[in-house]
Amino acid sequence: MPSLPRRVFAAALLCAALCANTAPPTPADRYGALFTAVQEQRIFEDGKTFVDAVPKAPPEEIIRSYAAQTPKTPAELKAFVLSHFTVPGVNETPALPLRQHVQALWPHLVRRDAAESAPYASAIALPGPYVVPGGRFREMYYWDSYFTMLGLAADGRDDLVESMIDDFVSLIERFGHIPNGTRTYYLSRSQPPFFALMLDLSKQTDPALRARRLAALRKEHAYWMAGESCARQARKPCDRVMPMPDGSLLNRYWDDRDTPRDESFAEDRATAAKTPDRPATQMYRDLRAGAESGWDFSARWLTDPRDLSTIRTTVIVPIDLNALLWAMETGIAKGCAEAADRPCQREFNRRADARKAAVDRYLWRGKENRYADWSRDSRKPTAVLSSATLYPLFIGMASPAQAKAVAATTRDKLVAPGGLRTTAVRSGQQWDAPNGWAPLQWVALDGLGRYGEHDLARDIASRWIRTVSVTYHDTGKMLEKYDVEEQLPGGGGEYPLQDGFGWTNGVTSAILERYPTIAP
Repeated sequence: MPSLPRRVFAAALLCAALCANTAPPTPADRYGALFTAVQEQRIFEDGKTFVDAVPKAPPEEIIRSYAAQTPKTPAELKAFVLSHFTVPGVNETPALPLRQHVQALWPHLVRRDAAESAPYASAIALPGPYVVPGGRFREMYYWDSYFTMLGLAADGRDDLVESMIDDFVSLIERFGHIPNGTRTYYLSRSQPPFFALMLDLSKQTDPALRARRLAALRKEHAYWMAGESCARQARKPCDRVMPMPDGSLLNRYWDDRDTPRDESFAEDRATAAKTPDRPATQMYRDLRAGAESGWDFSARWLTDPRDLSTIRTTVIVPIDLNALLWAMETGIAKGCAEAADRPCQREFNRRADARKAAVDRYLWRGKENRYADWSRDSRKPTAVLSSATLYPLFIGMASPAQAKAVAATTRDKLVAPGGLRTTAVRSGQQWDAPNGWAPLQWVALDGLGRYGEHDLARDIASRWIRTVSVTYHDTGKMLEKYDVEEQLPGGGGEYPLQDGFGWTNGVTSAILERYPTIAP
């Protein structure tokens, strides 16, 4: 290679010196201790994420703010970064307003079974299209679907509402119940029974179709009450039926299997191994019953809120389950009245009245202004205050005085800056504080509104929409759950936080339809 002329070489040296003196600082140079904290605490999975972030203010101002605030936890540090930087793929400004984004998501969450019905696959085939939650949840889930359907109805997708109801009828006709989700490994349990309330969303008037759906609803009720005769005769719990001290019957969550869950096999075995003095089969049954509750997992089911191995789901009589079964019984009575089936109407009115009397006797805590779960072990209501206390308002089971009392408790103890708390317990479980969940926000605001507590209902709706909106504008995503204390993405649970997300989308659309002046 020929040597450079002396003049050219000198110019090159001068340029290199000047370039070295004028090269802009790297993010590590600019942000010093802030940069080190972000990278060493792995605030973002990819180390390249923060170095590509764009500051929203001059770096000197950000550094001064960091020194003044001194975030103490990774969550606080991430919140600081997201408020001061536009982070690629995390908090870039979304292209669509919140409601339009939800409406645009629906087609992406619709599934048809052609791709999932391969021989020997775990998927259960369904006759019509349906909406999945999103993320790792690639199948239709029972109670999720009700809250998804609220949004579909609000967004004019009645076709999908009717199709999903028909899918659920198909499941009941084939299996006798609606499973947790449409996979073979979910067939041994159900989920909170919202099918009766789904039927209220239908606009179908065809008598034959309505008769078929009523028959399916009665079959589902028989599933939940399958242990009735045994419980009456033996005066002990049988399947999902719990005899109370006075002989009345309420219900509990259960699972027909007592083995580790297929989808959480290693996790369940590890939990059972923590307490070798307790039969593993009982542990597995309680874990599975917790999954049937939809609250998997929560201090509601634990004797030690921070230790999952203390789970005792099957000894608990839950207020939400029994409120939903009352709604099922009153729904059947109404359907039978429309069909002029008087014996059926009388039977299910009697069942609903008996259930309400038992709930008022054992699950209502007048001195505490709340509905509670009841424990067979202690023979008294549990101490855990949860947002499940609002279910009797949601389905119209509470008296006006009870509703007023629950509203006061909700206002004083359950409302957080970003929405409704799941419980008042910080356990590390995902169905406890500080997490909030879309379905519980709707149960609360709809139930409170039913009893004239409109200001409180709107307040909860507004706080929740702000939380969803803040995270949407920071991440461009709709998430499964949220931290309602800090208005951040939620945490805890057996799996990473999921986005998609069916019931958050549904409740968001339903709230904005009901309260159009709430600003996202």
